[in-house]
Amino acid sequence: MKNKNFIYKGLAVAFLTGLSFTNMGCSDSYLDDVQNSGSFNTDLYFQNEQQSFSALVSVYDLLRKYSGGFENTVTFFNAGSDDFYSGGGNSNDGAGIQGLNNYMINPNTMPASYWRDYYQGIARANLLIERVPGANMSDDIKKRYIAEAKVLRSLYYFELLRMFGNIPLILKSVKFDDDYWNIPQANPSDVYTQIEGDINAAIPDLMMVSSGNDKGRITQGTARAILGKIYLYDKKMPQAAAQFAEVNGTPGGTSQYGYKLVANYADLFKVGPELSDPYKFSTESILEVMHTNKGNSDWGFWGQGKDEGNSINVMVGPRSYSLKSIPNNDAPDIYSGWAFNTVTENFVTFMQGDPRLNVTVFNAKKLVTDGKITYSPAFADTGYFLNKYLPTNALKSSLPGPAELNFRQNYIAIRLADTYLMEAEALGGAGARAQALLDAVRARVGLASVPVSLQAIKDERRRELAGEGHRWFDLVRWGDAPSKLAFKGFKANKNEILPIPFNELPNTVLKQNPGY
Repeated sequence: MKNKNFIYKGLAVAFLTGLSFTNMGCSDSYLDDVQNSGSFNTDLYFQNEQQSFSALVSVYDLLRKYSGGFENTVTFFNAGSDDFYSGGGNSNDGAGIQGLNNYMINPNTMPASYWRDYYQGIARANLLIERVPGANMSDDIKKRYIAEAKVLRSLYYFELLRMFGNIPLILKSVKFDDDYWNIPQANPSDVYTQIEGDINAAIPDLMMVSSGNDKGRITQGTARAILGKIYLYDKKMPQAAAQFAEVNGTPGGTSQYGYKLVANYADLFKVGPELSDPYKFSTESILEVMHTNKGNSDWGFWGQGKDEGNSINVMVGPRSYSLKSIPNNDAPDIYSGWAFNTVTENFVTFMQGDPRLNVTVFNAKKLVTDGKITYSPAFADTGYFLNKYLPTNALKSSLPGPAELNFRQNYIAIRLADTYLMEAEALGGAGARAQALLDAVRARVGLASVPVSLQAIKDERRRELAGEGHRWFDLVRWGDAPSKLAFKGFKANKNEILPIPFNELPNTVLKQNPGY
């Protein structure tokens, strides 16, 4: 590639020793911005379990793309959905997120990090898979590390497939002086076949469950959930349903992997004490992205893979938020944010009467009317904000580093209610099991049963998972995006996939996606 660092920064794996997997998302010592990726001699690394573990941590680090940095995928794809607007300070605040909101995005405004970061994770996984077999460590640990890396590599390829459709498939390390600009794009079906096969092969070598310092690692349950989701997008419904059934067990009960819906829906988005947070890694969490304020994230490296705070928090908070000085003011004490992902009136109307409304949506408009708060309306202001990730002053970090960049709320990328509804969908939205899965999600929040159907499942996913970054992808794979997103300018047969960032194309064999 002309931009020769686009994939292979991952060749520079450094010494990430002394980390536990409960702090796995907190590594910042790998070499991320070296001038010459090939200057790090990987032949001298992967000598033992400690070095191999450090390399594995660096593969996990890319999970923070979901919720870390300004270009996190959650706020980006929320902005493209019918439930949210881009928001922000003005119509030029973040060319990428504004471009997805109004479907004017193009190769020049498409954030390069969505391509670059996932390929960075893939490169790290490739290197580990090749080098761990030669390390001085037990065969069982070798197999587990390789299995985890293969599942993560498959997940990163899946995210690239969902975003860009036409991508190169690279399964080995490429040296800094190799002819990698001539690697062509693969047929998407070949990528699906590869990643599905990799996860199936990896499952037996993974832990059944994780606990203690292993929390956050890929387990058999995590891998099956990821595989089921990949099968669902690949339209292999029986295979998807089978994987989800293994994950879900009896609807409403505890599965073989220990998964169970939490009793209180609001608990999914609470943050507890710093030293022992009871809300992290709940029984509903299947794939959870870890964040911390201990990394002292700063502006100099924000969004470059070394920052460890949750960026969704500050991005969705109202601007210039202030509590009025009145007696018994019970309005929440929110840290002023940047007003991204303002909630559409359509979604608020859709959610009327649902117990999850107030957990999902913060009604600043009403609090202003009641004389309890003030805030500064920003771009696309509706008076409604995403409550699930609002930053509060109680969670403001007291450690070094800007408070904006050091919120420690974890992000759950896959949770049990999500897999319940995906299994019900894979079952065709019909039958006793699909009904039981839908009922369990609704019963958790005190809602009565409704007859199961694909439309009922679609509606439930919108209610249950709102603001968690799933809606845009759901609309696209259902074929509903052209109608649901017409008011934003969505164009059928174009906007289902995104433009490949321009700088990845010159002097390569890559072809831009149709319509861009």
